[in-house]
Amino acid sequence: MNDITYEMARHFSDTWGLLFLFLVFVAVIVWVMRPGAGKKYDRNAEIPFAEDE
Repeated sequence: MNDITYEMARHFSDTWGLLFLFLVFVAVIVWVMRPGAGKKYDRNAEIPFAEDE
């Protein structure tokens, strides 16, 4: 039976965890900057002012 030690978990998170979080960050940036998303964000930006009319 393989026991997972602190050092093994730390090494795994230092390498693959960093890569995973970097890829998630890039995916979020690509999702936000995709073509056509600006209209949706412009509509959402006006929501706080909708009751002022």
